[in-house]
Amino acid sequence: MFHFSRAATARCRPLLLRTFTNSTTMGKGFTPAARVSKFEKDVWSIFTPLAAETKAINLGQGYMNFGPPEAVQNAAKEAIETVESNQYSHPKGRLRLRNAIAASYEPEYNRKLNPETEILVTAGANEAMYATFAGYLDEGAEVICIEPFFDQYISNITMNGGKPVFVPLRAPDSAKTSTISSHEWKLDIDELRSKVTDKTKMIVINTPHNPVGKVFDEEELLAIGKVAEDNDLIILSDEVYDRLYYPPLKKFPRIATLGNLWERTLTVCSGGKSFAATGWRVGWLIGPEHLVKYSFAAQTRVVFSVNSPCQEAVAAGLEASLTQPIFQDQVAAYLKKREILAKVFDELELPYTVPEGAYYILVNTDKIDIPKDYQFPEELDSRGADFKTCYWLTKEIGVAAIPPSEFYSKEHWYLAKDFARFAFCKTDDVLLQAVERLRGLKQYIKK
Repeated sequence: MFHFSRAATARCRPLLLRTFTNSTTMGKGFTPAARVSKFEKDVWSIFTPLAAETKAINLGQGYMNFGPPEAVQNAAKEAIETVESNQYSHPKGRLRLRNAIAASYEPEYNRKLNPETEILVTAGANEAMYATFAGYLDEGAEVICIEPFFDQYISNITMNGGKPVFVPLRAPDSAKTSTISSHEWKLDIDELRSKVTDKTKMIVINTPHNPVGKVFDEEELLAIGKVAEDNDLIILSDEVYDRLYYPPLKKFPRIATLGNLWERTLTVCSGGKSFAATGWRVGWLIGPEHLVKYSFAAQTRVVFSVNSPCQEAVAAGLEASLTQPIFQDQVAAYLKKREILAKVFDELELPYTVPEGAYYILVNTDKIDIPKDYQFPEELDSRGADFKTCYWLTKEIGVAAIPPSEFYSKEHWYLAKDFARFAFCKTDDVLLQAVERLRGLKQYIKK
């Protein structure tokens, strides 16, 4: 072991720095692949550390601060104590989980599901989408994404050689001054149709929608499906919040159940979202064999198999939900959480979008008057205007929210400039603490 004095270390530091810099910048072999070289610092890398540093209540990132249902937790513990459940699972997913998915979703789809050919267990919903893009996109293939989109869609598409093409949901003008339903955010079908080219391969939809909370109705889904049918496109339906939709909705509309759209639709679901276990990374794909098989072909080269104990636990949760009101109780709990958070925005007279599903409230921030001389870090100068609003909220009010321009193409950042996304997937006591802090906004509200 060699020991250097502090002075010697100081003398050597410039040389060490030059050596490191030269070796990494001049070595041709160290040049990153184009697929990752242009990735910017993502929104989570900015706001999650900021919330921790400032001790802000983090209503930004959509993770829970409470655990899964008891039946699910107990099943996870039992699985860890079983030798077989700690070893590789079949690349398609553990049979118990595939059977549980089939039993849970057959009434939803009004059709028999084949656990061997029509269900694929994945390493979270995100990997389900990645494997699907890997299975279907050739270089230059285009994928239509509805804005706002979950940010991972874009990197998943581009890393597989594809090109994202964007069409936005649009809020009504009344969203600037009044609280509205998420259903009032509309997709222009003619605008969607105009984005289709001879290179288009796929349309991605998200319902219940993050961050708007919109649940697309059957008429809207059929219109999207008609565009897909007319142009022979695959539909990738991200339905990770499918167990979280609110009254007056009595049934969640699924595009794969309408007309002949089953034949061209892959549906993505999430055990993490359904059972408050986002860190377990268990999701699944449901669809016809002729589509699922190519996502499966890619998956075996991406992750090979998904973690086994958590598959057992998610299976137990789905099995229990067939006889116990797990999802119904969860919806009731989230309705209360939504009400706790919404009330403070009513009190502040800040308009917001009432979500039909998922667990986000999109708040219009136009009336918040941030001091003109407030100093922001330079890294925010190249981002949407909503980044500065959310930065100020985190640092000065003590509540972290997410700027939704992260979920838009740069061309459409302006559509998000007056919004902030607040997640209410937290315990009631944390939400009540956030409410108290948000009341500090009163002095900054323009009359």
